[in-house]
Amino acid sequence: MKLIIKPAKNLKGEVEAPPSKSYTHRAIILASLARGESKIYNPLLSADTFASIDACKAIGAKVVIDEKNNCLIINGNPELDVPKTIIDVKNSGTTIRLMTSVLSLCDKKVTLTGDSSIQKRPMQPLLDALRELGVKTESDNGTPPVSVTGPMRGGKCQIRGDVSSQFISGLLISSPMSGNDTTIEIMKSLKSKPYLKMTLHLVEQFGVEIENRNYKKFFINGGQEYLAGNYDVEGDYSSAAFILGAGALTDSEIKIKNLLNNSKQGDKIFLDILEKMGAEIEIYEDYVIIKGSGKLNGIEIDLSQYPDLVPVVAALAALSRGKTTIKNIEHVRYKESDRVHAIATELKKMGARVTELKASLEIQGVEKLKGAEVCGWNDHRIVMALAVAALRAEGKTVIDAAETIDVSFPDFHGVMKELGVEIEVE
Repeated sequence: MKLIIKPAKNLKGEVEAPPSKSYTHRAIILASLARGESKIYNPLLSADTFASIDACKAIGAKVVIDEKNNCLIINGNPELDVPKTIIDVKNSGTTIRLMTSVLSLCDKKVTLTGDSSIQKRPMQPLLDALRELGVKTESDNGTPPVSVTGPMRGGKCQIRGDVSSQFISGLLISSPMSGNDTTIEIMKSLKSKPYLKMTLHLVEQFGVEIENRNYKKFFINGGQEYLAGNYDVEGDYSSAAFILGAGALTDSEIKIKNLLNNSKQGDKIFLDILEKMGAEIEIYEDYVIIKGSGKLNGIEIDLSQYPDLVPVVAALAALSRGKTTIKNIEHVRYKESDRVHAIATELKKMGARVTELKASLEIQGVEKLKGAEVCGWNDHRIVMALAVAALRAEGKTVIDAAETIDVSFPDFHGVMKELGVEIEVE
């Protein structure tokens, strides 16, 4: 599928941020590990989260979509009855990294695999840590397919923090159900720390205690049980960033609902980034208003903790006055695509002045880009970032791989259209 976008000058309207993908994944998995019935209200139902739903059904959880009440009704199965020996996570990196640890609690061999993109994602740091905890692991080259044979026995493990925080989140979710206590030590610099905060917050919501020593060591008592309960999923700042970015690049006023001011989401920092670049932002208890003028300034910013923001910040930088440097982003090369290379390559096709370095991007802003046929790299965030950049391009822009948007923001096309963007899918 292709996304076809024409330039826009004025965007107006009131829209709702899609539900948080990260919180939805974690809530589905934790509810599936809890005994009894949980209700997850306002979940994100997307290709990515359906992968977690299917994986949780494979461990014996019962999941029902209640459309009338906009919730998932989940009856968990802490015994982890796993009749399937192969679980396909499709394109969901979150699912494979969290569920590899969960399935390590089973006393039988289970293989996790996914599509061609997933089969390039690094898993070795997690497999090494699981082996230290008594799990037998198999992988040809440290990437999926991976096989695990438990049960996880607890103990001590070390894991790198500089590749993906999802490895650590998976261990934090599974270790409380191990038969023994577990100590997790984080090696090297920790990237994407806000996502660990979200995991710890949700684990606590479901009744489990974890001792956190400044994100360097975690101590987890074994033999704990997750408690069933209800959970409301808040709006997603990572996805809302594309709406906010569209507003910042144009003469616009947009109200985005379901964005909580007290959110623990790291990508809430995008509001600060926009203000630093010169956009006018009004922040309320549960919504945000952006008043854009299209006039942004280049900045120097470290996005090591906020990898999902790299594509959209790069798109804004391409159309800002002066130079922008986005630093400490080498780990962003190991997402659905090599996002550093992907966004640099495609923005240059549109006339942007981008220099790609090993762990950073240097972008000299221009007044306008030019419409072009560009590649979405089968990556939802690359597609949406290019769509934002296209709003200030002369002529139409055609972006392939539009179907990948369903991973995190299924109604992106509809929301942009509602705001006044000329956007079509074909």
